[in-house]
Amino acid sequence: MFADVMSLIISGDRDLYAIIGLSLRVSLSATLIASLFGLPLGAMLALFRFPGRSVIILLASSFMALPPVVVGLAVYLLLSRSGPLGDLGLLFTPQAMIIAQTVLIFPIITALTHQACKPLMRDYQGLFEVMAIPKLQRARTILWDARFTLSTTVLAGFGRAIAEVGAVIIVGGNINGVTRVMTTTIALETSRGNLNLALALGIILISIAITVNLAVLALGLIGARHNEARAT
Repeated sequence: MFADVMSLIISGDRDLYAIIGLSLRVSLSATLIASLFGLPLGAMLALFRFPGRSVIILLASSFMALPPVVVGLAVYLLLSRSGPLGDLGLLFTPQAMIIAQTVLIFPIITALTHQACKPLMRDYQGLFEVMAIPKLQRARTILWDARFTLSTTVLAGFGRAIAEVGAVIIVGGNINGVTRVMTTTIALETSRGNLNLALALGIILISIAITVNLAVLALGLIGARHNEARAT
């Protein structure tokens, strides 16, 4: 069986790599969108005090453990024909899956960014005040100084997105050639007894997870060395 699985991966099976390509496109798009909003919001929560700040921090931290099926259900209700966004016709499309994954990982990136920037803000607070640094410049400085930690934050969000199955199967429908990604295909093909395809995708998914973890580890080491060099 293992030989058949490896042959399927190496042979460049078109259906297999179409599924992989869609999975990467959906998860990378969701990670990019969540990062574009989550990174600045997390930095703002660490830098500034404003009405509702504590509530946003609490919600972001709480929603890090948000069940994917709940996210899928909420997005489904929004995009269904009777929902407020039903006229857009996005349900059972890759765009719906991107929305669901974005909602799922946005709190993770926001909360982790806040945690990464908060200690730096304490270090820079006096300097910012003395030099009267504009607020936007403060945010840019903090984000740049925390870039290694924030890179691991973004990778963590991507890892959560690429492994997601509950939300995407609800809003995507697992339609062959349209919304079928690696995780939903593994679930489907296992139930069908087509273990070769399921195992091939499982191996690739594990390989991606290992690659992400190695990248996180490498960035952590680089960040630690950078901090040590700056301290000396």
